[in-house]
Amino acid sequence: MPQKIPKYSELPVIEKTGERHAWDVFGRDDQLGSINFLTAERVKHAATLVRTGKVINLSLPLNFPITLYGGHRTGYKQTMTVNRGGRDDFLDNFALQGSSQWDGLRHVRYREFGYWGGRQDEDLDQKGQIGMEHWARHGIIGRGVLLDLPRYMEKQRTPFKANTKVPMDGPLMEKIAASENVQFMPGDILLLRTGWLAWYKSLDEASRDKLQGTLTNQSPNPLKCPGLDPSKDTAAWVWDHQIAALAADNPALEALEVLPEVGFQHRRLLPLQGTPIGEFWDLEELSSDCAQDGVFQFMLVSAPLYIPGGVGSPPNAYALK
Repeated sequence: MPQKIPKYSELPVIEKTGERHAWDVFGRDDQLGSINFLTAERVKHAATLVRTGKVINLSLPLNFPITLYGGHRTGYKQTMTVNRGGRDDFLDNFALQGSSQWDGLRHVRYREFGYWGGRQDEDLDQKGQIGMEHWARHGIIGRGVLLDLPRYMEKQRTPFKANTKVPMDGPLMEKIAASENVQFMPGDILLLRTGWLAWYKSLDEASRDKLQGTLTNQSPNPLKCPGLDPSKDTAAWVWDHQIAALAADNPALEALEVLPEVGFQHRRLLPLQGTPIGEFWDLEELSSDCAQDGVFQFMLVSAPLYIPGGVGSPPNAYALK
């Protein structure tokens, strides 16, 4: 990793768009993006945060949710074979981004300018670049920080609904961290608890079915939820704090619905900054534990599936406290 990481304002500007990219920071042949911020020293520091040995799972069951996405992620079929010696099982139609997930660097491109590093489709299809296997080999391991929006709003005695749009920008995330006695550090993995997943779980099946297909703005009633603010200023905040990755308990990491005039953070974080995006993480047990002991930092361990050329993966993530 370079000894000096340039500020967001120092990054090159892409012609015609005004957006900045970090393609030259780690070199155009880089396969990791901001996972480079997870250095050996930062992993060692994260290990010192393990005080009790408690392990908290952060992943949903692979068969939940199913109906929210609509037709292109409809859930897998499990086939079990049984014989006198034991059992085997197989999955058909297994969507790697159908439940708790990492969006990888192949997931979103930035217009005609390409994927992370300015790569085009032939670089992915013919040269096999920026697949999930690179994160899998490295591991996503470092200091995790839970930013608990609902608990913060409750402390502030501010009305809050998990099915409304509440953008979490840099200043708000700083206020939440201060209320948790946490100071940000380079290489942090931020987990944004918005309360949306707990709200979704509380719905009956019919109410969940009504939300199917509402993730896009084409829906008459687009899905609304709290999450990461979609502005360029917030993308700059993420880069300048050298955040290694972000994940949330909502369907998109960022606040929904998307407003085209503001932008979509996926198109900045993944292709321009190389930052992993986590969606549908289960943060309820972690939230309760952090509130109980007052400690909102922990060692986070995530092992993406070692899939050559993979676009996404279940996170297989744990908080170690």
